[in-house]
Formats: sequence, C-alpha cells, structure tokens
Amino acid sequence: MTTADTITLALSKGRIFEETLPLLKAAGIEVTEDPEKSRKLILPTNRPDVRVVLVRATDVPTYVEHGGADLGVAGKDVLLEHEGQGLYQPLDLNIARCRMSVAVRADFDYAGVVKQGSRIRVATKYVNIARDHFANKGVHVDIIKLYGSMELAPLTGLADAIVDLVSTGNTLKANKLVEVEPIMDISSRLVVNQASLKLKREPIRQLIAAFESAIPKN
Repeated sequence: MTTADTITLALSKGRIFEETLPLLKAAGIEVTEDPEKSRKLILPTNRPDVRVVLVRATDVPTYVEHGGADLGVAGKDVLLEHEGQGLYQPLDLNIARCRMSVAVRADFDYAGVVKQGSRIRVATKYVNIARDHFANKGVHVDIIKLYGSMELAPLTGLADAIVDLVSTGNTLKANKLVEVEPIMDISSRLVVNQASLKLKREPIRQLIAAFESAIPKN
C-alpha cells in the first residue's frame, strides 16, 4: 500500500494519545505498538491503511496543515497559537480537558494592580492567547515568552503573573501560586488537512463520523 492510499494521524504522546485511543477503537482502529516502549515515531495499527505519527503537541497543526499528516488531534491552546491556518476543524473531541488561566504569587495583589492600570509582566508560552486576553481587558502587559517551568517566573521576580494551562491546580499550590483569572476552557480538537479531505474524502468522512459517535459526553 502506498503513502497516497494511507491515512496518517498525527498525535502527541501523553494525555492526548491515551484519551484518543478509545475514539480510535470506536473507528475499529487499534495502535499495535506502545509509544512508551517503542522508539518508533511512526506506529502501525491493525488497519494497513491507517498509521499514527508521533510529534510534539505544538507541531501537530503544522504536520496536518502542510500534509505531513492527513488528520491530527491538538488542544485548543495549540490551535489558537498556531492560528489554525489551512485547517479544517470538524470536531471538539472533548478530551484532555483543562483551562487556561492567569496565576500569580499568593501575596501579589493582582486585582489591585489591574485596577490601578499598572503595567504587569506576564510569562507564558501562549503569547497570542495572553496578548489577546489582556488587550481585551485593557491591561498593559509586557509578555515574556518561556517554554517551560512557568511557575518559576513569579517566584524569581522574572514576571508578576503567568498564563498557563491548569488542570488540578496542584502544581500552582505546591509553588505557592494562586489562580486569579480563568481565560478559557481547553479541550482537544480533530483537525484535518483540507487537500486530504478532498483526495481521501470517504475514508476520512468515515473516521470523523466514528470519532463523533464516541466523543465523551461529560
């Protein structure tokens, strides 16, 4: 079977991969190798016409947009930062749910500083989301882009606040930070390459329908 006949699904390791497995199973697809035990970046499935490629979460939209994959699963946060150019987003899969929030040190008077109109420094890897949020509020900010360990920024004085994903809030508590403002709820979406949707219309439509029927309702 040629690559032209194969459907390639881009996934990232971890929570998104694990929570996508039941949706794949509903479509009659099972990944036949464990990504945590295999060094392979392209994983076979029980169907010869479907394969899974493992990429960084932030790269999923790029692979799908440029045809490295026909479909992918990516968080709303990643898609907003990518700006979703050239991607068809047929489904909110309602998986890998969390929220994007503003957090600060417990002793930082965020509400007071915002009310005074002071300029604040915000550390985040979600630059577009943070910039849009504070612009809509009319709050003046300096954005500092970081790629990890956001919680360190307020603790070291690098920033006054962070914008980051929050799930349980335990990491914030462990670092004496508090969530002061939710920005948006986040879940993962199915994204499809627009050319693939035309060239492989029927098998992709079948996958979309199977995914839709298996979306968690809670």
